[in-house]
Amino acid sequence: MNLNLRKAILSNVSGNSQEEIQETINDAIQQGEEKMLPGLGVLFEVLWQNSDQQDKQEILSTLEKSLQ
Repeated sequence: MNLNLRKAILSNVSGNSQEEIQETINDAIQQGEEKMLPGLGVLFEVLWQNSDQQDKQEILSTLEKSLQ
């Protein structure tokens, strides 16, 4: 992913409330457009980088269960 794209995505959501972030995620999923995937990826990256080991384990467990 281009670093400029990552910065642009972070700039677009920086300072957003929880409700705004949730709307962004829901809109990206509901639209189902491929062009939305990088934004979701950046949000996941931020989540992962700011999660402790227990949170990461919970994320991995949820993903594993969801992908079966």
